[in-house]
Amino acid sequence: QVQLVESGGGLVQAGGMLRLSCSASGRTAGNYTLAWFRQAPGKQRAFVGAIRSSGGTTDYADSVKGRFTISRDSAETTVYLRMDRLTAEDTAVYSCAASLLWLVRSTLQYHYWGQGTQVTVSS
Repeated sequence: QVQLVESGGGLVQAGGMLRLSCSASGRTAGNYTLAWFRQAPGKQRAFVGAIRSSGGTTDYADSVKGRFTISRDSAETTVYLRMDRLTAEDTAVYSCAASLLWLVRSTLQYHYWGQGTQVTVSS
């Protein structure tokens, strides 16, 4: 079992920066790929990016590549999502998820989910 808790959401102006955190707890949390997904109003949940367990290899959706950065602490149990140059299109509920697989972007392949945190970008 892995428990995920997100924090750091809020309201930011377009062009601004926000950093989200996801704390993963559970005996084997460090073995999981940790990813971020987002769901905008009226849209399906979409993959944002992920970081592999050990090594720090990352994978990003094209829509955020170059603007968003995912990192993980040395204990491998907290993952961060730094979001730069935010636009109104980035407004969504952002959720953290965990999978034992790597390079997977489908929600079906993530076994554990956090409750989500709202990010609102004002234009």
